[in-house]
Amino acid sequence: MKKYDVTALGELLIDFTENGKSTQGNPLFEANPGGAPCNVLAMLSKLGHKTAFIGKVGDDFFGEQLRAAIEEVGIDASGLCVDKAVHTTLAMVHTYPDGDRDFSFYRNPGADMMLNEAEIPEQLIKDSKIFHFGTLSMTHEGVRAATKKAIAIAEESECIISFDPNLREPLWESMDDAKEQVLYGLEHCNILKISDNEIQWLTGKEDYNEGVEWILERYDIPLILVSMGKEGSRAYYNGMIVEKSAFVQKNTVETTGAGDTFCACVLHYICMNGLDGLTQEKLTDMLTFANAAASIITTRKGALRVMPDEDEIRQMLLQA
Repeated sequence: MKKYDVTALGELLIDFTENGKSTQGNPLFEANPGGAPCNVLAMLSKLGHKTAFIGKVGDDFFGEQLRAAIEEVGIDASGLCVDKAVHTTLAMVHTYPDGDRDFSFYRNPGADMMLNEAEIPEQLIKDSKIFHFGTLSMTHEGVRAATKKAIAIAEESECIISFDPNLREPLWESMDDAKEQVLYGLEHCNILKISDNEIQWLTGKEDYNEGVEWILERYDIPLILVSMGKEGSRAYYNGMIVEKSAFVQKNTVETTGAGDTFCACVLHYICMNGLDGLTQEKLTDMLTFANAAASIITTRKGALRVMPDEDEIRQMLLQA
């Protein structure tokens, strides 16, 4: 038996999200703990799973805040390193009226991109059932090498490997470089969660089914999930295509963390049921639960500390 259900590697940062205006009319920002990998782990911890994180923060106030935040939600922080010279990465999140977002990063450099190969905790990965990663830990040479080392350990340890590109264009020197690293991720994963705009960018196909066909012609990925925002989600597995509509909220505040919450619920289902022998009914149940959870998080500011619990999700499903 492995000690951890899911270990994730990547960015842990502060999301400064808009939260009203001052008496002078200036925008006010709230310092929310964020970063896609830890958002995923926070949701999994809320669902009762044992999780662990590998990453790096600065030796500063924000780094201390982030360590406290992930420990508070039940994520093992033994793989969290501290950089004495580089500050914790910051992201300014602008929210549009429909809840969609735009990001400006303070990361040149940021502590998350300073993680190196020597700091990868091999035993932590070996003790994990699922290893999850994205591409923010692949934007620069040093942390890219660390990520690839972790992936190699996960493969040797027969972990299920989960990949969410979570593409952030401003962080890449070129989109050709981004595409090269996304393709590396596709080559080394068993579960792919990819958004509608990412699959169109990657494959050049407007139709998502054609985009998934493009991927499957090149890579052997057992389970592919396409998240489509307000249009819902699709699962591609063993020749089956299952689609479920979104739970559209009237009181959506922002969409930060919705894709991470969805991804976490998929990994929750795989932890409980395995990756083999999934039926159309099981895939439908998985997507329905994940869509409901993702819709709940859009009604809250931030994500990591405010993930819904299973009772909330089940209640929404009963009301649907």
